[in-house]
This record gives sequence, structure tokens and C-alpha cells, in this order.
Amino acid sequence: MDRNTRGKDAENKAWHWLIQQGLKPVTRNYLCKLGEIDLILADSGTLVFVEVRYRTHKHYGGAANSVTATKQRKIIRAAQHFLMTHRHFQQHNCRFDVIAYETPSEENTPVWYKDAFRL
Repeated sequence: MDRNTRGKDAENKAWHWLIQQGLKPVTRNYLCKLGEIDLILADSGTLVFVEVRYRTHKHYGGAANSVTATKQRKIIRAAQHFLMTHRHFQQHNCRFDVIAYETPSEENTPVWYKDAFRL
């Protein structure tokens, strides 16, 4: 399986796993000229923007640490664009989460970093 396919597989697993945790689906792979958001879900009135990361090993800090300050800024800008173009979500509180998969195991449970970074 190539890198892109593994990433899409991890996003799909995270999507279904978060829904099992009680979050409500909004959209996947939101793309605009400012950046991309892997998953957007709602959690009890809070809009959750989720970055999904997959790494087969923890070299260079692992999956969660790969969400650099630059990547965070791109996600935040894309979230702002989403809110501007989807006005019915503007009154929601917002949160930025990271779902990290650290190993290639099929049974791998992700590590969920709620409120991983802020504006």
C-alpha cells in the first residue's frame, strides 16, 4: 500500500472511529485555496476540525508531532474559510483535534488529542 492510500485509509478509520465515539459527521476532506481539513465533526455543539496522521514508526517524533506550527496555521486558515462559507456553523465553539496512528496494525486504536492546538 502506498503512502497516499495509507493516509486515506487512516482518515477513513478515524472518521468511523470518531462517529463510534459519539461525534456527528459534518464533512470530510474540506479543501480550499488556504488549506485542507481532513475531517469535520460536531461534538455536543462544538465544531471539531480533525487532522489525521499516520506513521509506521516514531522516528522524528511520530504522528502527532508531525502537525507542525506551519500545518496548524494552514488548518486554522482552512477552518476560518469553512466558517465563512458555512454560516450556520458560525455560532458553534470550535476545537482542533489530532488523531494519530503510530503503527501499521489493523487493530491499531488511534491516539486522540482533543484540543491539540488553538488559534
